[in-house]
Amino acid sequence: MTPPDPIDATLPRGQTVTAPLVRVHFDGACQPPRGGGVATYGFTVEGESLDHEESGLAVPPWSPSASNNVAEYVAAIRGLEWLRSRAFHGTALLIGDSQLVIRQMEGEYEVQSDRLRPYHARLRALVHEFEEIRFFWVPREENQRADELSKEALAREFPAAERIRPQGWVARESVD
Repeated sequence: MTPPDPIDATLPRGQTVTAPLVRVHFDGACQPPRGGGVATYGFTVEGESLDHEESGLAVPPWSPSASNNVAEYVAAIRGLEWLRSRAFHGTALLIGDSQLVIRQMEGEYEVQSDRLRPYHARLRALVHEFEEIRFFWVPREENQRADELSKEALAREFPAAERIRPQGWVARESVD
């Protein structure tokens, strides 16, 4: 599934329109998958000479907020923060394989998790700092590099996090 063409095909004849479009692919990972362990993010930026890749810890290891859904939100937030830090405020397409994040941001799903509300609010606030942000869901296979970055960050960060794992820590059973 390819993101839609940003230029409307119904433009009046004789008018030239250029629509600079930046694409931000984002993804998150968490180990253990059900949360409470180590959560990481990855994102890529393409377009307008702003090509960039980044990954890292989404939240402190072993915190209650460490979950895959939080990591997904953090990835999208970090991508937009990076664009803003480069003085870009134009149109961007935010592309991810998290149906939850995409549909919550589009207003199709309500944010029911107390854990996700602050991340949703932060992303919503960032969206208003740009000319236009469009959200687009893709299957994991079409979000490959962001997925790789989040997993590379997990492999990189997990050994250090293991050294500070709280005694008696057990994986939690709840999911966002």
